[in-house]
Amino acid sequence: MENQQTKSRRAGSPSNVLRKRGDPRSLDRIDREILAALSNNARLSNKEVAARVGLAPSSALERFRRLTREGWLRGFHADVDPRAFGLGLEAMISVRLKQHSRDQFETFRLYVQTLPEVVAAYHMAGGNDFLVHVRARDADHLRDFAIDAFTTRPEVGHLETALVFEHLRGGGPIWPE
Repeated sequence: MENQQTKSRRAGSPSNVLRKRGDPRSLDRIDREILAALSNNARLSNKEVAARVGLAPSSALERFRRLTREGWLRGFHADVDPRAFGLGLEAMISVRLKQHSRDQFETFRLYVQTLPEVVAAYHMAGGNDFLVHVRARDADHLRDFAIDAFTTRPEVGHLETALVFEHLRGGGPIWPE
């Protein structure tokens, strides 16, 4: 029998299908400069972006709208310090599912997105199925979260937790030259 998650997956986009986007070779130098400028500072005004890439503001705005519409720009985010909210501990939790079925993957994939402690989750190849980046107040919170959120799940067979000592971000472009 087909469950609700399977129906919604079929209605939306499957988790294992790459989202269609234009060919990166279709981006010209100015498109790449706009993307690079916004990758470095998403708070730049349209006027500032236009000045950096040598376009009129109206032309820069039209390119920005096209890049957004075509999926090159997916969102703009504030980098908030989690310690300001009392979340001073980060960890990566490797999760191995008991069975490798589409329903098991979809069930866990949808579930992990509902957890407020989860920063990001990655569906992986290799020995583990998911790598889940989490934030917690302290070691007790992390332990309780891992037990309550993961070990009680029927689809979870194994988990392993690694503490994050430092979270660094890369600064280079996200595309090859």
